[in-house]
Amino acid sequence: MTTATELGHADLPRLISLMTGDDKHHAAAESTVDVLWVLYDRVLDITPANSRAPDRDRFLLSKGHGPMAYYAVLTVKGFLAEAELPTWSNALSRLGHHPDRRRVPGVEISSGSLGHGLPIALGTALGLRARGLPSKVVTLIGDAELDEGSNHEAIVVAARSGLENLTTVVIDNQSSSRGWPGGIARRFEVEGWETRTVSGRDHSALYSAFVGAHPGRPLAVVAVVEPKGIS
Repeated sequence: MTTATELGHADLPRLISLMTGDDKHHAAAESTVDVLWVLYDRVLDITPANSRAPDRDRFLLSKGHGPMAYYAVLTVKGFLAEAELPTWSNALSRLGHHPDRRRVPGVEISSGSLGHGLPIALGTALGLRARGLPSKVVTLIGDAELDEGSNHEAIVVAARSGLENLTTVVIDNQSSSRGWPGGIARRFEVEGWETRTVSGRDHSALYSAFVGAHPGRPLAVVAVVEPKGIS
């Protein structure tokens, strides 16, 4: 959680602006920036120094089709050099349109194909619990990813397994084509998850949602976002 550079939250808009060439995914990045910042700055124990430690916390970006905000936050936290950001989307750059865990420091999973992050997070949380490790597992998904059946299967299994070490953040920017009766939080509630719905721009509300206790149950945080620029 400790900032490893002289950069901070105020630098994120400038860092994101260094990455050009794929405007169609800018909105996907912009909708996640505040959630990513709160997680990396105040909630998760993820640093370059412990990036290979077995007991590190895990963050899995399932919404990998707009990674500019993710790369910017990783830069502030010392995983990437600022000078590398302008190479984004270049054929020779390791900063691709979707993050690659084999090439980008700090990235846990290669993502961008919708519907994979939550099932992988489920397996990761089960494995950590079996090993007796206290690590938190957080995955960030888009609301439209809930159109994917793989997520619904993971929602059911996670609740039945009582995975207290698992948190799913759903970015709700009203892009889902199908939705769920009663709203996104209700989809998780009916299976036994603890749910909290907050503004995806409110850092204090996000922090409280992430750190509040939810004994014996996984946690779903629905972060409601309307594109208004980086807060």
